[in-house]
Amino acid sequence: MAATDALSLALAMAGGGAAGWLLRGRWSRARRSGPAQRQPRHRSAGGPWPLPPEQLRQWLEDLPQGWLVLAPDDSLSALNPRAEQLLDLQRDLALPALAVLGQPIATLGPSDDVRHLVALARDKGLPQRGRWQRPDGHLELRVLPGSEGWIAVLLEGRNPLQRQLQRQEAWVGDVAHELRTPITALMLVGDSLAARLEGQPQAQLLVERLLKELRRLQELVADLLALSRLENTPVAEANRQSAVDPRDVLGSVWAVLEPLASQRGVGLSVNPGRDQARLAAVDPARLHQALLNLLDNALRYSPDGSRIEVNLEHRDRWCLISVRDQGPGLSASDLERMFERFYRGDPARARAPRVGSGLGLPIVRQIALSQGGLVRARNHPEGGAQLELLLPRA
Repeated sequence: MAATDALSLALAMAGGGAAGWLLRGRWSRARRSGPAQRQPRHRSAGGPWPLPPEQLRQWLEDLPQGWLVLAPDDSLSALNPRAEQLLDLQRDLALPALAVLGQPIATLGPSDDVRHLVALARDKGLPQRGRWQRPDGHLELRVLPGSEGWIAVLLEGRNPLQRQLQRQEAWVGDVAHELRTPITALMLVGDSLAARLEGQPQAQLLVERLLKELRRLQELVADLLALSRLENTPVAEANRQSAVDPRDVLGSVWAVLEPLASQRGVGLSVNPGRDQARLAAVDPARLHQALLNLLDNALRYSPDGSRIEVNLEHRDRWCLISVRDQGPGLSASDLERMFERFYRGDPARARAPRVGSGLGLPIVRQIALSQGGLVRARNHPEGGAQLELLLPRA
């Protein structure tokens, strides 16, 4: 019955947990109740119906995930049709599935990492996660220990929608990279034209409009490249954290925005003061980029003569950075979609003539995720929008 333990464990993990563990519990009760109650297919008085082993196998055969069952000696005891498809047995081995049963798992060509995860799950008695590398990509892998050395292995491939989204993101990054050079060249041409058209107001106006649109495109391309790099950089590489006081970064960020803010009389207040320590475990460059986008967004919706309030506090294991403006607040649509690519709120609510790329807040969201944190938004009870960046506390 040890193989059934591994199969029911696979069903538990693949099917959401509760049903599979319930089935496993029923098998355990049936096993303890003795041979006389394992044979009949009739419900005992006051007890559950016994589960036929054929039914459990049939359900596992029909799962959308692939599964393998390994005996204690690492030979293949069972696999379902989905596993055959994911591992492409017909192409790679030119063998039917039945021909590999009883053979060592090495027949399927797993990497050393996969074999290590199997050994680790068996030795530690704990589920393991990893990847099974294939020539056409990789499969997500879960290794589930059973009793007496049996192992269930679940395999999941990336679905077509995921692959399409990844290709689309890569394409956007490539296009943005290719656009950067011609836009820079056009900016130089525009500057040269503006210098030669002094004394021709009509022509100068047209060139100014051209330069304005080119600057907008330049900002859009820069944001697309930044977002593409964030989305395609593994967390392990992006997570170069150190203990950072956000107030140090806020000073350099506000130095960039202050010329625009001073034109409209918008100020900045940061609490608490330096007498109270506030440290976050974060990459300083990523934090600078995130705070620049958050403050720029707040400035865009701040009324003239108002203040942007930044509050820092420690909450459990988090460092919370909240940025509040005194603007009209967020609509229901804003709260639902503001972290989506290219989403822009109602332009009538903006207090500055500048138009963003629609990528600033998605970049903040991706930075927060890459640093092990999150970003969220709400309307402040006293008015205005409040965006909160939560980062691990140093």
